[in-house]
Amino acid sequence: MNHHRPRSAKRMFREPELPLDLTLLLKEKLSQLPSSVKTDYLNSEVFSKFVSEDTDPPEVRKQRAINKWLAAERDNEATTDRLLTTHAEYNILPRVPFSSFVEKCRSTIVEIIGETPPVDALIGSFSGGSSTSRSRAFSHPANKYHGKAHVTERCLELFTDVIVGEVPGWINAQTSLNLAVEVVPGNVMFTVPKKTDIDRCACKEPDLNMFVQKGIGSYLRKCLLRSGINLNDQSINRSLACKGSQDGSLATLDLSSASDSVTTELVYMLLPMTWFTLLDSVRSHVTIIDGEEHRNHMFSSMGNGFTFELESLLFYVISRTVTYFRGTRGVVSVYGDDIIVPSAAAHYVSFALSHFGFQVNPDKSHTEGPFRESCGGHYWNGVDITPFYVRKPINHIADLIDIANKLRHWGDLRIGTELFSSVIDPAIEEIWLWLKGFVPNILWGGADCTFKYQLVSLDSPKSRLHEKTDRKTSGYGGYPQWLNATWARSGLSEAVQTSSRTTSRGSLELLPVLNTTVPRLEALFIHELERI
Repeated sequence: MNHHRPRSAKRMFREPELPLDLTLLLKEKLSQLPSSVKTDYLNSEVFSKFVSEDTDPPEVRKQRAINKWLAAERDNEATTDRLLTTHAEYNILPRVPFSSFVEKCRSTIVEIIGETPPVDALIGSFSGGSSTSRSRAFSHPANKYHGKAHVTERCLELFTDVIVGEVPGWINAQTSLNLAVEVVPGNVMFTVPKKTDIDRCACKEPDLNMFVQKGIGSYLRKCLLRSGINLNDQSINRSLACKGSQDGSLATLDLSSASDSVTTELVYMLLPMTWFTLLDSVRSHVTIIDGEEHRNHMFSSMGNGFTFELESLLFYVISRTVTYFRGTRGVVSVYGDDIIVPSAAAHYVSFALSHFGFQVNPDKSHTEGPFRESCGGHYWNGVDITPFYVRKPINHIADLIDIANKLRHWGDLRIGTELFSSVIDPAIEEIWLWLKGFVPNILWGGADCTFKYQLVSLDSPKSRLHEKTDRKTSGYGGYPQWLNATWARSGLSEAVQTSSRTTSRGSLELLPVLNTTVPRLEALFIHELERI
């Protein structure tokens, strides 16, 4: 008996016209909700990241982001001078000399990652993101094993001397792959929307640099996991933040421009020399900003494949070293620049971090009182008051469904699940029903509040939206991609992603939902499979 579901037919979807002032009307309705800690907090946050033609223009937001990045670089230069001139006997903590603190940090890092990086750390991968040689439309991972490939000079030396003879997908790459390698000075800056008044800076890395960087990042992630820091699970920090808001035992610290404030001198000071040499050889020493070369004081930027793991390692070790010398008991947990430490040690952790060049953001750090925030979770006396965000005008049906689903989840009185229940705050339900009225009923009946192509409701599902995909890949790089992705697998249970997709924005299809009589959870499972 054949249990496979027949492939459902797709058809183009004609979007309904939405009111031009729909976003403004939503803002007005939210502002009229009955006052409470949760609703007041929502109204203070919900449009804080909103960007439209009426907010500051893109070129202004971009320039502000670049100015902030360059200001961080000036601070990094000052940090480098400070670290080079700090006397060994300077008390970074009460009765704790700087030399003793640094030595403890070093020994802890060695415990976590070892003295020498293994070959395993070079087994990288490509993401589906753009690079210095490829735009997003041509950035399929397999494409990056074939054709044009950018690399910095020092990384090319490592690649030629070590990787092409050791890493599975690159063995004999000179003859088996048609790579046109081009040496470039470094990465290229771009900006993405962040808040209403400013963008966020990130950098596109050279192709081969990114490959090795991602291998190093993955290895550091595994090492941190063995030490109890799970960078694959943000819920750990969220649950700790919730606990801190209840009993005050834990503080949440957030850093401004954290990844841009990791200086080369700090990495040199704390990491074993072999590790520093490896990381230094594959990072971008130069960033191209609007065609101009800038030599970096920061060690790596957002966009580098190991930046997140490296900063997590440094923040964890510095925080743990503070609690060690202070004799403070309690949990230390990090996820990037989201840091959780015992409240009793928060002041000392903040001071140590500032000496090493990091600025604790007072608006997003909480050491006392009933509020805590970490990894996107916001809590007041143990109650989840996490807001949702309207980031752009609601002009398309997918935008509307996305906001309606987020509103429903926010107003769901059953806390702690992305699935929905029928128990919804009556005041929120009124607004949600108003939004529902603009959504064609064939798109009702969804069950996942994070899915923006079907409205979550108790109705029987009929259809969902599906984005047409544009897979621009030659296929030549598929085999080396597979080799690098699967070389270390020990069993079939270790899933490996070997494909990516590039979407064509604004091109939507209707995909009928079949077998609507199956139980709710099974139907949800089928929907999830269709999305993969």
